[in-house]
Amino acid sequence: MKRLRLAVVGVGHLGKEHARILASLPEVNLVGVVDARQEQAQAVAERCRTRAFTEHTPLLTEVDAAVLAVPTQYHHPVACDFLSRGIPVLVEKPITPSLDQADHLVDLARRNGTIVQVGHIERFNPAFEALRGKPLQPKWIQARRLCPFSGRSTDVGVVLDLMIHDLDLILSLVKAPVQTVSALGMTLLGGHEDLVTAHLTFSNGCVAEVQASRIHTGAVRQMDVWAPEGMVSLDFQRKHLTLVQPSQAIRLQRVNAKRFDSATVAALRADPFGQFFSKQECDCQDGGPDALTRELLDFLQCVREGLAPRVSGEHGREALALALRIVDSVQKHRWNGQVGGPTGPSDLPLPLGSLFTPPSATPLAA
Repeated sequence: MKRLRLAVVGVGHLGKEHARILASLPEVNLVGVVDARQEQAQAVAERCRTRAFTEHTPLLTEVDAAVLAVPTQYHHPVACDFLSRGIPVLVEKPITPSLDQADHLVDLARRNGTIVQVGHIERFNPAFEALRGKPLQPKWIQARRLCPFSGRSTDVGVVLDLMIHDLDLILSLVKAPVQTVSALGMTLLGGHEDLVTAHLTFSNGCVAEVQASRIHTGAVRQMDVWAPEGMVSLDFQRKHLTLVQPSQAIRLQRVNAKRFDSATVAALRADPFGQFFSKQECDCQDGGPDALTRELLDFLQCVREGLAPRVSGEHGREALALALRIVDSVQKHRWNGQVGGPTGPSDLPLPLGSLFTPPSATPLAA
């Protein structure tokens, strides 16, 4: 089997991991890595035993496909250079900063008979893959993606940085148009929004509550899905599913708590997952490749066999469209509900006072 020639453009925090994995795959010839910082490109190239470049243009005639992990503002121009030559690209999320640019990339790929895959890596998390295999009609979804400040991706806000992961997952589960969006957020460190909560309603009756923060005390990546079939709790970090399924009697609405005898009440208080509910814990760590490797293997298969990627350019465009609706709602949120009052993530109401006295301000003991 002929080895595919690939390049990685942008080898910072995530791009260098793309390069490391691709360099280790026997079916890949990593012909070069690109970074505007020459020292970074050289360091990664040496580790991956390939060539370093500060511009991607010399590689346009040398590759069969490319992975783009440059800052979001450069996704469109760099991807255009490859797609216009019929070269498939895997571009990190979000696909582009704007819908016009996303539409252009999707159209450019179609006209040149090639593919755009978008790096929504959580689609390849084994716990989410297990969830997708369940017979589920989501009617209420709660997603929380919280993390400490990393100093990365400050060119976009938390919606395009973190929340967009869950937006893509929710859209893939619900498969219905979003009817309404209501959101609010705060800018804590200047620039873009750092903390956002959003309420979404779908045309099929599903409701989603989505939270994201990049100023948090610890990492949380969880999603709960409620459906007529039961409830699923997904922990992305642990790659773990908790499944709760109601009994046939509950499904047929033949249970009435008002008629419980004392023994039934006592049994439910001691163990709710007994007579009326069953619970199953699923460890989805299958010993296989990590999610990033799975994503890259999917991309390589699509390039080699001409298949549609699991996360296409159209999927990336849909997630971006919803993310931008949320950002717009955050910008328009009226904190006091009044025209002319504080509005948006940076213009918060003035505080009434301090919640507590900082240690540094504590009076010294006499």
